[in-house]
Amino acid sequence: MPVARAAAAADGPTVAIDIGGTKIAGALVHPDGTMTATTRRPTPRGTDADGVMAAVTEVVAELSRSPLWTTAARCGIGSAGPVDASRGTVSPVNIGAWREFPVQARIEAELAARGAELPTVLAGDGVAMTAAEHWLGAARGHANALCMVVSTGVGGGLVLNNQLHPGPTGNAGHIGHISVAFDGEPCVCGGRGCVESIASGTAIARWALAQGWTPAGDASAAGVAVAAEAGDPIALAAFDRAGRALAAAIAATATLVETDIAVVGGGVATSGDTLFEPIRRHLASYATLSFVRDLKVVPATLGTHAGLIGAAAAATMLLPS
Repeated sequence: MPVARAAAAADGPTVAIDIGGTKIAGALVHPDGTMTATTRRPTPRGTDADGVMAAVTEVVAELSRSPLWTTAARCGIGSAGPVDASRGTVSPVNIGAWREFPVQARIEAELAARGAELPTVLAGDGVAMTAAEHWLGAARGHANALCMVVSTGVGGGLVLNNQLHPGPTGNAGHIGHISVAFDGEPCVCGGRGCVESIASGTAIARWALAQGWTPAGDASAAGVAVAAEAGDPIALAAFDRAGRALAAAIAATATLVETDIAVVGGGVATSGDTLFEPIRRHLASYATLSFVRDLKVVPATLGTHAGLIGAAAAATMLLPS
């Protein structure tokens, strides 16, 4: 039965939903960035589209039990991509059951069934992370910023003149598919020499193995990072190659739209200076014009909270106040 709903204040909490390949999380995110009623479910495997949606429904249902539910002002959805925010659909690479799935309309219907007919925004996870880092993280105070996630894939988003800039379909700032190697290997997107095909965690591990690296146990990018820290030359070369690709893309983006900071998060970024040292070293060779020479590259600070905080921040930034 729908709950009775109080008039939502503009400064009420945001219903935040974070959809990824391993988990579906939800929270009420408050104007100061604190979260309450946090909940999560594993992303279902081996099921159809409605089976995955059932987990989202459970998350929304649990959030609706919060005593603050009736004061919610808006809803933000952050999802693994590709997304099409203009249509409200998602086709996450890591959720095979969803292809052009109308997630925004389905979540809006679930909200309405629980007495919360809220304005809703859909954002890709890179755009959501960007909104989060600009609001409360490493890009706070910067009017123009590039934020990126370097993990299994490489994604990102842009803040320009203190405004989140997702583009018409929500994919602006998708730095992972900028080509940085003219004769590079084919990318899963159909292009060639993309940043993602060189600098993603998957690409780093694949290249190291192809060059003869012998893992001590962990054959992922994390294992390559451990080997690089121990001085393994192939592992160091793999991260140098990734850092150079990221530096080229960061410099190109900054030159195009004049960002003054690049924030890098995601699993590969947890390797610390193993990744950031080559990025910064190579950046000096690419960011040479006067207006990008002082470009800073820094680690993201919000970690696992970026998805939910970012979904809320994207909704707040993109919806009319």
